[in-house]
Amino acid sequence: MTLTFTLDPQIDPALHEALLDLWTDASNAGGAVGFVPPVARDDIRPQLVKQLGMIADGQMRLLVGHDGDGLAAAAFLGLNRHALMGHWIWLYTVMVHPGRQGRGYGRRLMAASADSARAMDGVEAIRLSCRGGMGLEHFYAACGYKEVGRVPGAIRVAPGDDRDDITMLLPLH
Repeated sequence: MTLTFTLDPQIDPALHEALLDLWTDASNAGGAVGFVPPVARDDIRPQLVKQLGMIADGQMRLLVGHDGDGLAAAAFLGLNRHALMGHWIWLYTVMVHPGRQGRGYGRRLMAASADSARAMDGVEAIRLSCRGGMGLEHFYAACGYKEVGRVPGAIRVAPGDDRDDITMLLPLH
């Protein structure tokens, strides 16, 4: 299927609900997108509303990927407002629907995120953080990111299960 990306889509009720479904499904499939399964839509909703509010305030942008079956992927691009850090952005909540994984959608989402960042005035790099213990740093490295920092045990997914918070960087030039 064709995967088509849109930066800054119109966020109507249908997209809002599709994002909520995607985030819930990704979380419940074990995706490291801010929650630990099991989660319900109502668990995700406050964070989605917060991030959509940041889009409305100009602090964040949304990239979505649709295929013939609907919303397949999404990522949030966080803009820096600090005067000394405006030359890089954050990439947050990178998600591919679990039923569509294994089709190269993740790599295509990462490439579309980089292309979107390159089109932004003055943006020279993308930073992201990922949860250790899942191999995500290997996926991001295969997409061109380099590990630039690690905080051991910073993410507590359950009592006795602490994971590293890994920071990765993709220079865009």
